[in-house]
Formats: sequence, structure tokens, C-alpha cells
Amino acid sequence: MSADTVPVAEWGPVTGWGRTAPTAARLIRPRTYEEAAAAVRDCGARGGIPRGLGRAYGDAAQNAGGAVLDMTGLDRIHAIDADGGTVLCDAGVSLHRLMEVLLPLGWFVPVTPGTRYVTVGGAIGADIHGKNHHVSGSFARHVLSLELLTADGGVRTVERGTPLFDATAGGMGLTGVILTATVRLQPVATSLMSVDTERAADLDDLMARLTATDHRYRYSVAWIDLLARGAATGRAVLTRGDHAPLDALPARARREPLAFRTSRLPAAPAFLPEGLLSRTSVGLFNELWYRKAPRARRGQLQRIPTFFHPLDGVPHWNRIYGRGGFVQYQFVVGHGREETLRRIVRRISAHRCPSFLAVLKRFGEADPGWLSFPVPGWTLALDVPAGLHGLGAFLDELDEEVAEAGGRVYLAKDSRLRPELLAAMYPRLDDFRALRAELDPRGVFMSDLSRRLAL
Repeated sequence: MSADTVPVAEWGPVTGWGRTAPTAARLIRPRTYEEAAAAVRDCGARGGIPRGLGRAYGDAAQNAGGAVLDMTGLDRIHAIDADGGTVLCDAGVSLHRLMEVLLPLGWFVPVTPGTRYVTVGGAIGADIHGKNHHVSGSFARHVLSLELLTADGGVRTVERGTPLFDATAGGMGLTGVILTATVRLQPVATSLMSVDTERAADLDDLMARLTATDHRYRYSVAWIDLLARGAATGRAVLTRGDHAPLDALPARARREPLAFRTSRLPAAPAFLPEGLLSRTSVGLFNELWYRKAPRARRGQLQRIPTFFHPLDGVPHWNRIYGRGGFVQYQFVVGHGREETLRRIVRRISAHRCPSFLAVLKRFGEADPGWLSFPVPGWTLALDVPAGLHGLGAFLDELDEEVAEAGGRVYLAKDSRLRPELLAAMYPRLDDFRALRAELDPRGVFMSDLSRRLAL
């Protein structure tokens, strides 16, 4: 092997964004496709897993004692079709970088989660969703094709509609290393959002508003107060919007209607005391956040980072939970299972989970990924300090209730699901396992998540 094909490698700690279970792995940073292939061939007995910018909350991009392939060095944008609205790029390109390049050309990424610091490869591997799932589906729906480095060291072109595509979309990096992808884009006239905000008095009020009027908006999300009890249980601030047309902008903004501007606050301190996010402090925050929200406001202009990625303005915001880290728990239950959602919200409220980052959304049509998370229905996501007394047993109980209702939890955020519930949540699990066994009989691609859940 020539020197220029040997990837940089070093041992070091690896953890998810929730910082709950750090492990040590051999970090490999390929700079070329040839180095990526060499890294796959040299993973060793514990295998390897591709990793992007580390925004998976749990252990999906960790591999204790094995190899972790940091793909952020492969970050080229190869071609942009500004007429047809597609981009061909490396899997290590971030959504932030795509926004910087594409917005001035009148295009936006088709789906973005709550952070723009995820890679295209990670977006496909987790089949990410955003505030527009009820309209646009998840990210992989907009991927036309991809190049996949498989366990034998070969590179396959994978087209939509094939079993390998459906196993890779949402497959958490376990079918291979995504090298490139061709993605269909969303046309926009400006880089501002026109946003409507309103308060909902309780969970039933919130669900009624979403059901009746969500179809009017491309993007929709509700912040929900999970500490509120009694008549206020599930009260929320509902924020919905769309890309603003040019004629909605004031004259000064029309000079550069597609400018992409961001801002950053000071980073969270490296060490914060445990217990900072107590029930009392979070309860006070939630009360203030709810009361400061307008009862109804229409057409407010917001920058894209403000509307989609407010936490990105605070570098290392995950540190605010202290050394113990936090668990992000996200589940979905289908339409017709609203009573399950109500019951879970009441249980979380009664358990006094101190969550100030809790959101409720409606999902639209599911995509074909075998392990893709979204199904039509309701999804709730919440952050909880990992050290909360009795949290593990409580979430185990919620898992059982979700599974019984035909719902599922999101693997990209999971760090503690019991493996016996996985098959009930993901009906195509056996197909996924069979394809993996055929494609990767030696178990080259492994992760802490795949071992824990026997994927």
C-alpha cells in the first residue's frame, strides 16, 4: 500500500451528542476514497462504523475497541445542477456547507433537522426528518442515488427503489460507507422565513390546531411544556411557516434576498455543575417561555438559522446537562393512537421530567427505508438529564407502551432501548438482518448500537 493511501488513525474517546456512554475507538480519518477503502479493509476484529459530525445522540456512531471512520475529510461538492435543482456531493459535506453554497443560487436542502451540523451521509444513514415531514417526508426520499463502499472493499452505485437503498436509508451506517450522494433540492426565492406563532392551551388544543391547519404550512413544530399539569397539561407554543416570497421582504432585505447569515453566542462552559437543570429551574424556564410567546402572530420574518436551528447558535450546548449528559427520547405513534400520546404526556408530566427541549410534530407518509423512523402519526421528542432518578425504568415502561401501540423509537437518538422490543417496532427488521448477513458476512460494519440491539 502506498503512503498516500494510508489513512490517519489514532486511538481516542468517542461519544454521542448526549454524552452518556463514552468509549474508546481507533479513529480513522480518510482523505480520499482509496483511504476509505483501505480503512474498511483494515477495520480489525471489532469492525468499524462511519461517523459524520457526531450529532447522533446515542451510541450509533460509536464502536468500543474497534474502528470509527470520521468521514468529514471527504467534503467536496462535485456538481450543482442549478436548473434542475440537484447536487452531487461527498457524504462528508455538512448541511451547513450546502446552505452556504446553494442558497445564493436559489436552492435549499430538502430536509433539515434541528441542527445544520450533520453530514449528508449521516442524514441518509439516520434518514433524518424535519419540520416538513408532513409535506416532504424524510431526507432519503430526496436522494436519487448514492455510492456505497461495502464490506468487500468494492463501491456500488445504489439507486432508489432497490433493497440495498432501502436498507441503507435509516440503516445507521451498517450496510457500508456512503461516499457520495445525488440529492434533489427545494427551490426558494429568499433566505428568510415567514413564520406564524400561536399558543395552545393544552394538548388537545394543540392536536386540534395541528390536525385542522397543518396542511397550510410547509414547516410545523410545537414546543411543548411537559412539566405543566392539570388543565394546562401539554400546553404548547406552535410555530409554523414557509420560505418567504420576495415581495414579503422589506426594501433593504431585497438587495440581498438570498444571503445566508448566521450568528453565534459564546460556547457553553466545558464543565457545569450537576443538577443545574432541575425541575424547579426548568419549570421556571418553561413558564417564562410559554408566557412570552404571542397568543397569535402572523408573518414574522425570521432568518433560516433562527427558525430551523436556534441551538446551533450556542456551540457545545449539550454541555449544559453537566458531566452526566442527557438522554433524548423520541417516539412516534400512528394516527388513531392519540390516546396513547395523551397518556404518555400525562405520565411524563406526573414523573416531573425536567425537559425544556420537548417538541411535538405530525408525520406524513412513511418512506421505504426498512429502519426509517417516521410513520404517519405523532412524534414527541424530549431531552432529559441522564442522572434523573428512576429514568431508565420509566423510559422502559414508555417503550412498552409505544410498542404496544404499534409505534417506535428513533434509533439515531436511542442509547438504551431493550433489544426484545425492536422487532415489534420495526417490522422489516428481519429483512435488514438478512441483507446485512449476505452483504457483510464477516461483520465488518459494527457499532455499539448494532451490538446492543443485535442489528
